[in-house]
Amino acid sequence: MSMILIAMGVSGAGKTRIGELLAERLQCSFTDGDAFHSAANKEKMHKGIPLTDDDRWPWLKTIRAAIEDKQRAGETAVFTCSSLKRSYRDVLRDGDRDVCFVYLEGTYEVLHERLATRTGHFFDPSLLKSQLDTLEPPGTDEAIVVSIENTPEEIVEIVMKELETR
Repeated sequence: MSMILIAMGVSGAGKTRIGELLAERLQCSFTDGDAFHSAANKEKMHKGIPLTDDDRWPWLKTIRAAIEDKQRAGETAVFTCSSLKRSYRDVLRDGDRDVCFVYLEGTYEVLHERLATRTGHFFDPSLLKSQLDTLEPPGTDEAIVVSIENTPEEIVEIVMKELETR
């Protein structure tokens, strides 16, 4: 049986690192949702301009299509996507019970500190407040919720234990 995990949260939460570790642990593919952003979206974020829903819908639908490709192939896979609003998560999930979100939850202070030290990413750290304002945090009914105060290894262990009970 295939399963799709989506590591979600605002920029700086560690989606890529956790996604890579989960994929390694599950021995499956990893795909960073940022790879699906259009050049125009990346340019906006680089300039510190928040994306609108109109910017995000095509991006989310492209990720959903990639999820469906993995499912058709019978593959387990890990993706990353900020998935800030429930409506965005609904597009990615599309009623599919085999799609599981892992919400990497953190405070503004911790996230801001991480972004201040990050290099080589197109995301302008000034957009953190905009992302947090947009964020509709999922509850435990919608996602596995894990604090980023844990180490990456601890986060993976927590997620794996949660997956066993689902």
